[in-house]
Amino acid sequence: MPKYRVERVSQEILREVNDILLKTVKDPRVQNVTITDVEVTGDLQHATVYYSTLEKDEQAREDTQTGLDKIAGLVRSEIGNRIKLYKTPEIRFERDQSLEQGQRIEKILRDLK
Repeated sequence: MPKYRVERVSQEILREVNDILLKTVKDPRVQNVTITDVEVTGDLQHATVYYSTLEKDEQAREDTQTGLDKIAGLVRSEIGNRIKLYKTPEIRFERDQSLEQGQRIEKILRDLK
């Protein structure tokens, strides 16, 4: 399968997941979630949705992950209704660690000065 199709599908899923989280989901655990990226496998069977939050508390992060895991089925069915694919990909949510890594690197560089 051409790579451009996988990228188009991942961008479409990113847009739809953002819309679903804003308009459909009412769970307070996932209200302040920002979708940063979506990776779809080459066969379009699995999609990993990366998200970030501004929460510093570890318990709040776990609650957010639990909330997202609970709504994964709803998100998948909504994506199936909105995007016409042969098979709707299995959705998995993962926390995006790039913000924390960037802050840690920035702190190290400031400490070196």
